[in-house]
Amino acid sequence: MCQLIGEVAVRSLGIPLPGALIGLMLLTVGLIVLGKVPQALAQVSGGLLRNMMLLLAPAVVGLIDNFARVREEWLPFLAACVVGAVVTLAVTAVVLQRLLRNDAQNRPDANAGSTGADA
Repeated sequence: MCQLIGEVAVRSLGIPLPGALIGLMLLTVGLIVLGKVPQALAQVSGGLLRNMMLLLAPAVVGLIDNFARVREEWLPFLAACVVGAVVTLAVTAVVLQRLLRNDAQNRPDANAGSTGADA
């Protein structure tokens, strides 16, 4: 439903973004407002995550199919891969650090014995 709303918004308002991206942003905002993940969504997303390789297979096949172009333009391709990996690792580290900090602050037993040295 969120993707459909995103697609309609992109086509009707001329937003220069993919409708799926708008849909994902709507889903994220909806989950934040709701404060939890509905059981049905958790089951579906769990199934998708368990079979993630099936979702990546078309990209790998496309890469192999266009290997001649990758061979010609290997430097930008390598730079994009490295920069993408570094950005992904950095964002993951920042999000994990904030989540761990929030979790530690929300636990009453964690605040009692804290010396401040581990923060």
